[in-house]
Amino acid sequence: MFQAEKIKNECIQWIKDFFEENGKGCNAVVGISGGKDSSVVAALCVEALGRDRVIGVLMPCGEQSDIDCSIQLVNFLGIKNYTVNIKAAVDGVLSAMPKDMEITKQTATNLPARIRMATLYAISQSNNGRVANTCNLSEDYVGYSTRYGDAAGDFSPISRLTVEEVKIIGKLLGLPENLVDKTPIDGLSGKSDEENLGFSYAVLDKYIRTGICEDGELKAKFDRLYKLNRFKLEPIPAYEPKM
Repeated sequence: MFQAEKIKNECIQWIKDFFEENGKGCNAVVGISGGKDSSVVAALCVEALGRDRVIGVLMPCGEQSDIDCSIQLVNFLGIKNYTVNIKAAVDGVLSAMPKDMEITKQTATNLPARIRMATLYAISQSNNGRVANTCNLSEDYVGYSTRYGDAAGDFSPISRLTVEEVKIIGKLLGLPENLVDKTPIDGLSGKSDEENLGFSYAVLDKYIRTGICEDGELKAKFDRLYKLNRFKLEPIPAYEPKM
């Protein structure tokens, strides 16, 4: 059984300890997408540090259809926030790419995530901050994150919690239900996470926590994705010279 209250309290204490050791007096900087993950991370940081030490950053790429959810979250928590539209930066990089090189769909999809992370670090360095990673365990398990994009950060409060566990924590924190239960979308491709992945988080979460998946083909897919994308969660391989 998931001990939600215990995990929530331990996570809040973990954030306090992280800042005590790695940035006494620093601010938590959180990219706010309007979904459950960034909402829960921001709320946990408020509980740990107080709202005066949490900064939300909204980063639409042109028009963002659900930006009202991001605005709702920062207003609900009462945190300082900035909005940085990254469209010009994304377009600038794409237009500066070599004209004789084909820009793949994956490149165009992942570039905004990496520019968003660069933006978070720019805000963080100008505000005595530490950048929060908002990935959850379910996304990380199958590699549904962008390396050096949303997979980056200085501290990661929910990366060992599944989607369902994050939702339970969000409800314990008293977050608005429409944010906690919002259908997860990547904000890049225009599709939901589950449409992109081809399976539900409920089935994946069960497999992560129990090792059980009745669908053999789907189980093989989970195993293949985990093995294929595990490098994203590991430090950069470094050559060690033998002196």
